[in-house]
Amino acid sequence: MADPIRWARYRWQRLISTEGREGSSPSNSSNKCHQSSKAIGKHRIVIPCLGHFKEEYEKVSKLYMNNKIQTTKYTLLNFLPRNLFEQFHRVANLYFLFLVVLNWVPLVEAFQKEITMLPLVAVLTIIAVKDGLEDYSKYKMDKKINNLLTKVYSRKEKKYIDECWKNVNVGDFIRLSRNEIIPADMVLLYSSDLNGICYIETASLDGETNLKQRQVVRGYSEQVSEIDPEKFSSRIECESPNNDLGHFRGFVEHSNKDRVGLSKENLLLRGCTVRNTEAVVGIVVYAGHETKAMLNNTGPHYKRSKLERKVNTDILWCVLLLILMCLTGAIGHGIWLSRYSEVPFFTIPEPGGKLIPPALAAFNVFWTMIILLQVLIPISLYVSIEIVKLGQIYLIQNDIDFYRETTDSTIQCRALNIAEDLGQIQYIFSDKTGTLTENKMVFRRCSIAGQEYCHEENAKRLESYQEVDSEDEDSADRQCGSSMHMSKWQGHDCRAVNEPLNRKSLSLLSGSHSALGREDGGRDAPRSGHVAFSSPIETDVVPDTQLLKKFSQISSHSYDQSEASSKLSLETMYITDFFLALAICNTVVVSVPSQPHQKMRLSSLGRMPIKSLEEIRQMFQRLSVRRLSSSPLPSVKESSSESPSSFVSKLSVFRMKMASPALDEAAQRAAELHNMDSPENSQVPQELDMVNVAVGCEYNSATSSIELSPLPKLCYEAESPDEAALVHAARAYRCILQSRTPDQVTVDFPGLGSLKFQLLHILPFDSVRKRMSVVVRHPVSNKVVVYTKGADSVMMDLLRTASEDTNNSEMEQKIKERTQKHLDDYARRGLRTLCIAKKAMSDAEYAEWLNHHFSAETSIDNREELLLESAIRLETELTLLGATGIEDRLQEGVPDTIQALRKAGIKIWMLTGDKRETAVNIAYACKLLEPDDIIFTLKSQNKDACALMMGKILEGIQKNASKKQPGQKLGNVSASLSTQSPGFSAGLVIDGWTLEHVLHDSLQNIFLELTEKCRAVVCCRATPLQKSVLVRLVRSKLKAMTLAVGDGANDVSMIQVADTGVGISGQEGMQAVMASDFAVCQFRHLKKLLLVHGHWCYTRLTNMVLYFFYKNVAYVNLLFWYQFFCGFSGTSMTDYWILILFNLLFTSVPPIIYGVLDKDVSAEVLLQLPQLYMMSQKSLAYLPSTFWITLLDAFYQSIVCFFVPYFTYYGSDIDIFSFGNLINTAALFIILFHLLIECKSVTWIHTVVVVGSILFYFVFTLAFGATCKTQNPSSNPYWIMEQHMTDPVFYLVCLLTTCVALLPRYLLRVLQGTLFPSQVLRAKHLDRLTPKEQREAIKRWRDDCVVNCRVELHATSGSFSSVTGAVSEEESVASVLPTSKTPL
Repeated sequence: MADPIRWARYRWQRLISTEGREGSSPSNSSNKCHQSSKAIGKHRIVIPCLGHFKEEYEKVSKLYMNNKIQTTKYTLLNFLPRNLFEQFHRVANLYFLFLVVLNWVPLVEAFQKEITMLPLVAVLTIIAVKDGLEDYSKYKMDKKINNLLTKVYSRKEKKYIDECWKNVNVGDFIRLSRNEIIPADMVLLYSSDLNGICYIETASLDGETNLKQRQVVRGYSEQVSEIDPEKFSSRIECESPNNDLGHFRGFVEHSNKDRVGLSKENLLLRGCTVRNTEAVVGIVVYAGHETKAMLNNTGPHYKRSKLERKVNTDILWCVLLLILMCLTGAIGHGIWLSRYSEVPFFTIPEPGGKLIPPALAAFNVFWTMIILLQVLIPISLYVSIEIVKLGQIYLIQNDIDFYRETTDSTIQCRALNIAEDLGQIQYIFSDKTGTLTENKMVFRRCSIAGQEYCHEENAKRLESYQEVDSEDEDSADRQCGSSMHMSKWQGHDCRAVNEPLNRKSLSLLSGSHSALGREDGGRDAPRSGHVAFSSPIETDVVPDTQLLKKFSQISSHSYDQSEASSKLSLETMYITDFFLALAICNTVVVSVPSQPHQKMRLSSLGRMPIKSLEEIRQMFQRLSVRRLSSSPLPSVKESSSESPSSFVSKLSVFRMKMASPALDEAAQRAAELHNMDSPENSQVPQELDMVNVAVGCEYNSATSSIELSPLPKLCYEAESPDEAALVHAARAYRCILQSRTPDQVTVDFPGLGSLKFQLLHILPFDSVRKRMSVVVRHPVSNKVVVYTKGADSVMMDLLRTASEDTNNSEMEQKIKERTQKHLDDYARRGLRTLCIAKKAMSDAEYAEWLNHHFSAETSIDNREELLLESAIRLETELTLLGATGIEDRLQEGVPDTIQALRKAGIKIWMLTGDKRETAVNIAYACKLLEPDDIIFTLKSQNKDACALMMGKILEGIQKNASKKQPGQKLGNVSASLSTQSPGFSAGLVIDGWTLEHVLHDSLQNIFLELTEKCRAVVCCRATPLQKSVLVRLVRSKLKAMTLAVGDGANDVSMIQVADTGVGISGQEGMQAVMASDFAVCQFRHLKKLLLVHGHWCYTRLTNMVLYFFYKNVAYVNLLFWYQFFCGFSGTSMTDYWILILFNLLFTSVPPIIYGVLDKDVSAEVLLQLPQLYMMSQKSLAYLPSTFWITLLDAFYQSIVCFFVPYFTYYGSDIDIFSFGNLINTAALFIILFHLLIECKSVTWIHTVVVVGSILFYFVFTLAFGATCKTQNPSSNPYWIMEQHMTDPVFYLVCLLTTCVALLPRYLLRVLQGTLFPSQVLRAKHLDRLTPKEQREAIKRWRDDCVVNCRVELHATSGSFSSVTGAVSEEESVASVLPTSKTPL
């Protein structure tokens, strides 16, 4: 049989090539040559290093990178210089390097040279060690990856050999097996799958665990055996390397100049894993750092927090303060020297005997003072902040409340440096689907041909549905789920029949699995965790009884191909096409759980003889034109004399006949029937049809009972939950999507048997068209049919207008009107709506469109625009079939979370792509909008009308607010968020078209002014780009802290633009998570993340930063006050070692513990009183006044710490270092006890750290005093601390100094807590009450808040009639109407 098949294949290829040569005119050829020559410089040409390409390959390959990767920054030789170079990019390190160099100048030397270097060397060493360890781990990973082995074709050995990844080059042929990782970006030229499909897992790139299909390049998928690299004579031209994972543009040019377009479906990306495919072969187009995966690996994104920016500003104030103190010292030193009439005895002349004038001496002292007072600029602050942030992130990640058991996941903190921003959020921009809702799409209602089917039984099931972890459900999940549990909806009579059939179906599946004879057949069966959108609540759909009856009418017909359309009623045809569209118009991957995704291709016809009719049929299927006509090969280039109809007729020469159930189904199921045990299965095909058509439910006496058949166990892997819901809905009516290949879709339909649709094209969904389409050749009518589904806002405009057939036109108009009413009703119920439509094309129309589409597919430049134009050209004159309503239920705890966030003073905007009614209904359901809110729906057709409407709304609001008339519902709202009245109650709803107008530069300010007066904004029909523009607008214009939260790839842009991005690890992959700063499992986790951890992180870090400024200023001032008694000479009363280590060691750990563990209010109280969040939101803990008060307190405490010991020992003969030791010890007690006063919760850890710091200081000073000999003989710290420890005056002075210094701050805190406590102090008092008393106190607190709101509301009340009246006058150009206030 091999020879006839090869002969047929040869004749077919000759026919195609002849048509291609006849259809290509000279002008087209010249255009091609011109395009190729023009694109060589801009694009990449890929050729193999084989055969006649060798010379050209040597020239081209030099331009491309090899596959070796290097993610490390350093080598052994450049580590030290490069790391130091990078570290000295930080201004703080440059400052301290300047001080080190300055201290080496003899005239201005203040310390010993080695001592001055100590802090800088310590910081540089710690960071260098950290960077070195990180880079070494990258080096080991790079080495491991580069030395992985893969199969590369060797031109010398003429076979595939093992080669390291790093030796792979562009143009190499790679052969991969199942479960192997793809080493480089390569174009797929061969797959062992019969249909030319390769399954890959892209989790390493986008986090999605659903398997993706990739397709062999058209023209190569028909190969019987594996591709021979030696015979590859084509060249590939593609775009230059880029990081766009969603697109790939290029074409394969054969030796006869024919081109075949390339897309992302033909590209295997580096880092992905081959699954469920035995062998694939591809040619490398991008290698190493030019692969898309490496170009997307930009490393961690860095965001600077608001607090960090403020700290940098305050450090500049500290620099100015340092300069002022140094100028004071320099001027004082000059004045002091000029007061001596004679040369002072301590003045040392220069080597030439010349004396230094007072002015020059003052200049030198200025730089000496810079070195002496350097601690005023806190070098350890930056290190301490990083440590504190790591500790805070650790506490967040280990919070058990963020753990979700069902998904075994918890919060991820991907950005380590903006945790404190969580406590200052003013605006939240939230996606709807998957963020506020579960993204579990449940089919609820549908409308077909203007008739609505309510699916009441399905609604009752959903109301009482509870997902339980029973053994049956677990086993169903492991097998990817049956489409539905029939016993749940078929009534008492059906259950007894259904249960044994389900068990029987399981045995049939196991029998067919064993008949395959594959030992590893189930090895790659998808697990439940790898299949999204497959929970029972999504897959189980209870059919509508009325619609089932109409399905029985379809099954009652004896279907014949030639007379089918004339026999069926129009409504039945609508129902048939509607459910076919649900099953076909998608990209769902179908697999059987107990079998691998692919069937093995015959490796060679000569080596494996054909033994069965089934194999013969499959071979002819591969040879048939269904595959070639689905891909626009050069045969579409017709000559001008050839008509489109003749061209299409040639395409159908070898078309398989699908109409006869007896022939087709017998051939299709030949391999399955011999495995089945039941004798019924061996009967005639007509009986098989009856089993397939069975709907399994007994209706009434007028309807015959149909025997129930089991549903096959199929696994549907969808890229979106909407697609999965529609496919499962069709499956519930026994319109079962059986299989999908790149060229064919098989659907089992009641009464029609197995229908094999020739899949010609898929036009995927995009945010511009807002729809997707599939182009198929119908197996019954043999016509080209376009099935389209999309948003009603665009679909209704694409329907065909009135035609010559008046009756049909009137009927279609009625269907359109009724369907629109149903769509509006679905939207009001909060359902997601889709319109379903079709279009039948003649062969001539299809051939004409195909010519344009082919040129778009084979272009590289502007390919997306050309494909968009081609799709729009096709999707016109559609016939409306019906609409669907899908429910996406709210996540648990969303209403409570939104209410709490709003009480916390956070404005929430919902940005969604759904229609207005759906968005508003969900907003009411989640309590984003309240029933008492006044809702403005802003919808206009042009910019001027939009500006007029917003102006009138604002004018009316401000007029009524200023009059303060009784009865008004609007509170007194100012333009700023901080002064907004809690009683304000209005919301704004705006659609995507109007957003285009309001985002114009001239309308941005008035739009933002309007939104500030509304406590909630709902933007519907918003595109991903509009979402990001809105976030950027609010962030830049209002200077507000923004948070964006989403779960899908369409939310990535706004997540990256916001100050803080939060990703929901939901059903739509991990793109949003990978682009976010924080990732949570559910929206409700935002409540604790912001109100608790955000509040804690901000207050802890601000208090620690203020404490650091206080600590450094207080200690540096001790040195400054001493200058008044030493002639401003720049000397110190303390040994240099003690001076440097005081801030570096003795007082560094307590503030870090303070910043990590301090807790002003418990988590329980913060959650119950969201109003406390406003304290951190308004930055009350770190106001400019707070900073300066802290510095003033530091000045006061330093004065006390210096002058109390000074006056105590006034007139005595105490030496300098003894005096300095006393001041140092008193300063240590003051600084540490000051921290205890500021601590809101003192734990045993605080106590241990404070006591440990004191003990460490005494141990060090005792050891230092007992062993140290100073280099400066005039000041010797030897045995000083030992002498002080025996002196009672020492203890008395330390105690007195500490009490006097801390008394004002202590009294201030006492008065704050008793006479005028803040909100936080009042809440802190609640933690000391018993649980019962605490509940009563919180209830009183809430009641007081409600009363205050009502008082403010009543004080600013007035009539709102003037506003609504002004709005109604302009209804023709814009609509500002109160929306329905009935929540779900």
